[in-house]
Amino acid sequence: MVDLLLDLNYNLSTINQGWEADKKAVITTERIHLMTMKKGELLELAKSMKLDVSDKNTIVEINAAIKAAKQTKDSENKDIIEHREATVAKAGKRSEKALKEAEEKAEKEERKAAHDTTPQDPEAEAAKKKGPKPVTRPRLERRGKKYQAATKNIDKTKLYSLREAVELAEKSNTTKFDSSLEIHVRLGVDPRQADQNIRAMVALPHGTGKTVRIAVFAPETEHSAAKKAGADLVGDEDLLEQLEKGDINFDILVATPQYMPKLGKYARVLGPKGLMPNPKSGTVSADVSKAVKEAKAGKVEYRVDKQAIVHLSVGKISFGSQKLLENSQSFFASLHSQKPTSLKGNYIHSITLSTTMGPGIKVDQNSL
Repeated sequence: MVDLLLDLNYNLSTINQGWEADKKAVITTERIHLMTMKKGELLELAKSMKLDVSDKNTIVEINAAIKAAKQTKDSENKDIIEHREATVAKAGKRSEKALKEAEEKAEKEERKAAHDTTPQDPEAEAAKKKGPKPVTRPRLERRGKKYQAATKNIDKTKLYSLREAVELAEKSNTTKFDSSLEIHVRLGVDPRQADQNIRAMVALPHGTGKTVRIAVFAPETEHSAAKKAGADLVGDEDLLEQLEKGDINFDILVATPQYMPKLGKYARVLGPKGLMPNPKSGTVSADVSKAVKEAKAGKVEYRVDKQAIVHLSVGKISFGSQKLLENSQSFFASLHSQKPTSLKGNYIHSITLSTTMGPGIKVDQNSL
């Protein structure tokens, strides 16, 4: 047994001596290779390694610089390997699997940023474009024949007077039904400012041509007067029950000031639909009969939206150009009276008239 152990120790020492000899032989061979290289080749090698050497340096100095650079690189690689082995855990975020997934994710993000769509699986085929990019026709060509015919009579580069625009809108009507004349005004206000949030009522001389359903929320003593004025729905507690169920069968809601606190519960339902009574719009009034008569006669509300644009329908095409012109003039007179005192710059930026589903006609604001 002792002889066996001695033989084993002898063999191990012999193997170790062989490894050391091989290692020394490799280092010696590398040194001999460097020494036997020509100076020009050494300079090229040093430049490829980005070393600061030139023809003025001797071969010994160049060899020393190359050797030092290789030792530094080997030391850095060894540190990286040791650091990786030290940071890699058996499980968790620092495990070999987690680190590999993180590297794959980083590579995927780089390919995504570079718009690289080539498949990573060697067996997968790269996506090929089926054909040329489809040509999108201009918007006017995608319109109907009647719309295209109507636009031929309108000069997009010209600003028309209000009278000309109304007459042209009447001629360019493209619908079979009785369409409305719409006015769109882009203002220079900031709707987020309380004093520039334009909201008002205007009484159109000839009405809007629409049948308006009016509801009145008032005490029982006011019910008979509201019905005589033309209200379609009158009530107090029974009207609240309908709002509770979500039954909204009216276009305008008129309320008395003392009944307004009872509607606070339904502000989220009425507010988004524009049905919440408001003193500015004339729907909160102690004289409900007068408010109903004004609403029936054609008193409409307009307000600026988030894009600082006012949209309003001022009548039907069947009214004729003269009645439509008078309604439009009444609206613009009311709009000018709402100009904020704190506004700096232009109040009205642009005005466009159009019929329902018809082309827009630009209006010169100096002609108002």
